[in-house]
Amino acid sequence: MTLLLGPPSSGKTTLLLALAGKLDTALKCSGTVTYNGHEMNEFVPQRTAAYISQHDLHIGEMTVRETLAFSARCQGVGDRYDMLAELSRREKQANIKPDPDIDVFMKAAATEGQEANVITDYILKVLGLEICADTMVGDEMLRGISGGQKKRVTTGEMLVGPARALFMDEISTGLDSSTTFQIVNSLKQTVHILNGTAVISLLQPAPETYDLFDDIILISDGRIVYQGPREHVLSFFESMGFRCPDRKGIADFLQEVTSRKDQMQYWARRDQPYRFVTTDEFAEAFQSFHVGLQLEDELRTPFEKTKSHPAALTTKKYGVGKWELLKACISREFLLMKRNSFVYIFKFIQLTFMAIVTMTLFLRTEMNRDSIAEGGIYMGAIFFGLIMVMFNGMSELSMTIAKLPVFYKQRDLLFFPAWAYALPSWILKIPITFVEVALWVFLTYYVIGFDPNVQRLFRQYFALVLANQMASGLFRFIAATARNMIVANTVGSFAFLLLFALSGFVLSRDDIKSWWIWGYWISPMMYGQTALMVNEFRGNQWSHSLPGSTEAAGIDVLKSRDFFQEPKWYWIGVGGLIGFIILFNIFFTVALTYLNPFGSSRAVISEQTESHEQTDGVGVGGSIQLTNNESSSNNVTSSGALQI
Repeated sequence: MTLLLGPPSSGKTTLLLALAGKLDTALKCSGTVTYNGHEMNEFVPQRTAAYISQHDLHIGEMTVRETLAFSARCQGVGDRYDMLAELSRREKQANIKPDPDIDVFMKAAATEGQEANVITDYILKVLGLEICADTMVGDEMLRGISGGQKKRVTTGEMLVGPARALFMDEISTGLDSSTTFQIVNSLKQTVHILNGTAVISLLQPAPETYDLFDDIILISDGRIVYQGPREHVLSFFESMGFRCPDRKGIADFLQEVTSRKDQMQYWARRDQPYRFVTTDEFAEAFQSFHVGLQLEDELRTPFEKTKSHPAALTTKKYGVGKWELLKACISREFLLMKRNSFVYIFKFIQLTFMAIVTMTLFLRTEMNRDSIAEGGIYMGAIFFGLIMVMFNGMSELSMTIAKLPVFYKQRDLLFFPAWAYALPSWILKIPITFVEVALWVFLTYYVIGFDPNVQRLFRQYFALVLANQMASGLFRFIAATARNMIVANTVGSFAFLLLFALSGFVLSRDDIKSWWIWGYWISPMMYGQTALMVNEFRGNQWSHSLPGSTEAAGIDVLKSRDFFQEPKWYWIGVGGLIGFIILFNIFFTVALTYLNPFGSSRAVISEQTESHEQTDGVGVGGSIQLTNNESSSNNVTSSGALQI
């Protein structure tokens, strides 16, 4: 158990991110991080080590138990079974009889299928979340658990996984000192019993919490000032002339002793004049301190890779198989759809209301077929129906963006691949599309007076279903690309206007300038519009000739707006819509896979070390070694070399 201390902006988060292999790729880094002598490209660090952020990102509509259970289901048991087999072998060799309770728990946690329930219940007890296990997590719009409980859910989300090393960033934010003590105490039991590693960054921990830790890392201005056993930290600073007052918390003393404003009050050598001791001077002095010398000796000896058990480092990218991940994402998406059922019910009511308005506007008794102008009114009714059905797909914009922060967190922690998240959000919405379009078509079709042939009714229904799916795919893609509600709404509105203008109704094909005609051919709405127009105006109701014409009235109406007249264009339009549905959902998946959330990467660069040749604008430097060797203590030298 290692406590990471340091004043704000000293580099604590950057160090933890470097240890967990999650540093921003834009940062220049020197040195290497090794686990059991293996560099990070030899295994999967995101699944071997768990970085627990200080930001609480959760889906508000899920309960605490569901959140932790989903995390456990995605992360799986990892290599727990292999480790358990190795542990049993060593116990037999050493003639050790294990504690029955711990033995039963470890066997249950290592068994595929039931591990999610066992681990989830255990972590709920450890973190004191049983009281709110079946309460919604909540968000800005939905009342849920308190801030302190939410912080514990963030911690529990990673504790349910099989990670060996835990890197926890400011997990006490929003918690009282008593709760922080309970969590750290529970973590201490877990870490010591299961022989794990935890590096925990805390702001002003209480003395009781401070005493739970084995080692201390003190960091200031991006430099390691002290790293070693907790018992020796005060003696190091006393050797530098600084003493912690009797009634002062040691953690507060350590954070203030490197500060220019607070350092003077701790000066203990009254016979010598006080002089500000810089972070670099502390770091250099630590190298000659006995703890620093012992660390240097340990670091000179590289870890023997042969001593590392194959199960100690995870080499598989995901915790469970692809089918299991897909099933987990499908069950979560279905749950969220049930919880957000109001949205879909509202969309049904909205469509029904607009269908009634449309029926009174385009009433069959007022709709004639005696001229091209009257055919234009039918075209308007078809165009309006297409707009309404497509407009209902715009709700995907806000719903997708609301879930993106949680998705990015879980994707980067390798809970699941982007496609496993994208497929359910597309496939599970298809039945809702069928209901939405059915409400519109079956209410309006005969009341407006479209061709009474039932085959053409279902053809219109099928084309509008595809148009709705195309619009949903387009807005999901815009949301995943824009990643911000304001940007997405702006781009989405612009895309809608562009689709309207190039659909072939607002501007006929003849009126579109030659340099813009490519936009007409790539407009998905054009294909839907063409399919609907051909379906209606090639019907029996439009087979009669208009005065002064030798062709069918439907052909004349289609020619008046320069639409295609051949019946095959219905199926070309349908094929075009299907192609755009697949294309937009592929683009959505690609955007989820490769794009990251907006935000600048933070890395601390010490002003004092910028002048050194070896740090050319680096966020983190040095050599970092993580081992599960029991004999080696958790140590860091002042140059940034860390061994855990």
